[in-house]
Amino acid sequence: MADQEKFEGFKQKLVDENEQKYGAEIREKYGEEAVNRSNQKLKNMTQEEYDRITALNEELMQTLLKAYQTGDPAGELAQRAADLHRQWLSFYWDSYSKEAHAGVAQMYVDDPRFTAYYDKKQPGLAAFLRDAVLIYTA
Repeated sequence: MADQEKFEGFKQKLVDENEQKYGAEIREKYGEEAVNRSNQKLKNMTQEEYDRITALNEELMQTLLKAYQTGDPAGELAQRAADLHRQWLSFYWDSYSKEAHAGVAQMYVDDPRFTAYYDKKQPGLAAFLRDAVLIYTA
């Protein structure tokens, strides 16, 4: 199998796993069209775009962890993390809005699945990211 075919299969697997885990929930919350558009964005990603988003996610986590150590969600590092988070979201969304960004950040605290993802790296990290994003989007 060629690398491109493997990559296409990999992207489809990501979409399928997300659908299985969260499909009904996100379709109810955001609607069929929005979810289908997001899935299509992922499926249309090039290897270079996927590599960029992977690197961006790593940079976001490193920056966020350093920012957390400052204890200041309004500080330069935390605001850099919030901007990196915006950039990361933009790979999946058709258009960016401050309201939607703030909503996602709040969901990271409200939904224990997302809280666990961030807090496994550092307890309190999900709430810190939410606070930084709320300042960023104000």
